[in-house]
Amino acid sequence: MSVQEHSDPNGWRVFHATGHVPEVPPSLPAPPPWRRFRGGPAEAAPPDDPEAAQRRLGPGEITPQLGAGEIDVVNAALLLRRPLLITGPPGVGKSTLAYLVARELGLGRVLEWNVVSRTTLKDGLYVHDAMGRAQAIAAWQAGLREAPPAAPAPDPGSAPEPAADPLGASDFSKSGQVPPVLGDFITLGPLGTALLPYDRPRVLLVDELDKSDIDLPNDLLHVLENGSYEVPELVRDAADSARVHTSDPSVRAVVRGGRIECREFPVVLITSNGEREFPAAFRRRCLPLEMRVPGREQLLAMLKGHLGERPEGAEELVDLFTQRVQAGGTHSLDQLLNAVQLTTAGGFQSDGPGRTLVEMLLRDLAKGR
Repeated sequence: MSVQEHSDPNGWRVFHATGHVPEVPPSLPAPPPWRRFRGGPAEAAPPDDPEAAQRRLGPGEITPQLGAGEIDVVNAALLLRRPLLITGPPGVGKSTLAYLVARELGLGRVLEWNVVSRTTLKDGLYVHDAMGRAQAIAAWQAGLREAPPAAPAPDPGSAPEPAADPLGASDFSKSGQVPPVLGDFITLGPLGTALLPYDRPRVLLVDELDKSDIDLPNDLLHVLENGSYEVPELVRDAADSARVHTSDPSVRAVVRGGRIECREFPVVLITSNGEREFPAAFRRRCLPLEMRVPGREQLLAMLKGHLGERPEGAEELVDLFTQRVQAGGTHSLDQLLNAVQLTTAGGFQSDGPGRTLVEMLLRDLAKGR
C-alpha cells in the first residue's frame, strides 16, 4: 500500500458509485490470506455487455444513490472478497448496483442468476444435457453402422488394432465421423461461470434469493467459502479435460479433471426483498447492505439520467410518489419511470380519464391489485 493510501482515509476505496467507465480499470486491493485461491490457468477476459448496462443504468449520468456508509460496505466486500447481501423494498435499485459496480471497475458482463422457488445449487453451477448426449451417441452409432465397409485387414505382421472403447470411438478413423464429446453437453451456470479462473473477478448477481427453497442458502455455503466445485460427470470421464459451454454467449472454457476453482473470488451481490430470514451461518459469510428509496432530488436526477431530460410535470409525479412511499405503501422506482414516460408521450392527457391510468401505474403493490 502506498504512502498516499495510508494517509488518505478514503484511499482504500476503489468503488465510488459514480458509474463512470474507467479508461484503465482500477486495481483491486489484495485479498486477505484466507480468501486467496489458486485456480488456473487463467481464462480470457469476459465480454462486455453495454446494452444491458444501459438498460439498467440509463444513458445519462448516474445519480448518486448510496451514501458514504453504503459505499464503504461495498468496498469492504470488495476488499474482504465476501458476498453482499442487499435488502430493501422492490424496485429500489438493488440489482442495478451489480451493473454499477461492473461498469465502474471495468469487470465486464454481469452474470445474472435469477432465483425462483424451484432453483437448486446445481442450476447455478452447471447443467448436463444427458438426454441430448444419449441421442447424439445413438445417432453417431447409427452412422457407424451405415458407414462404408472397413478397409481390408492389415498384414499379420503389422501392429494390432487397439481395443474398442464402449462408445466405439476407435471406429472414428474408419468412418470419419467425430464421436460425441461430453463437454458439448455441459453448460456452466452463472455461479459456475463466475468461479472460473479469471485474472479479474466476475460480477455475479444472485437476484431475489429469498424466493428460493429453504435449503438453497445453506447449500451455497460450501461453494462461497471454498470458491470451487466439481462437475461429477467430468470427474468420471476418461478425458483429462473438456471444453464446456459457459453462461457467456458463444464462449467456452476448458475444465481440467472435472474441477473448477477461481483465481479471484467473484463480486457476488445477493438481493432480497425481505420475504424471509436467512440462516445465521449464511449471514455470517455476507456483508449486509440495506438500500432505501431515494429522496426527491435524487428521484428527479434519476429521471433525467434515464430520460435524458427532466420532463415537464415530473415534479408533481415525484411528489405524489414520495408521499405514497412515506405513507407506508410498497412502490417501485420503475412505477415512477413508467408514469413519467406515459405522461410525457405526445397527446396523452393526464387529466380526467388519463388520471385513472396514472393512479394505476402508481398503485400500492402491497395491496395485490
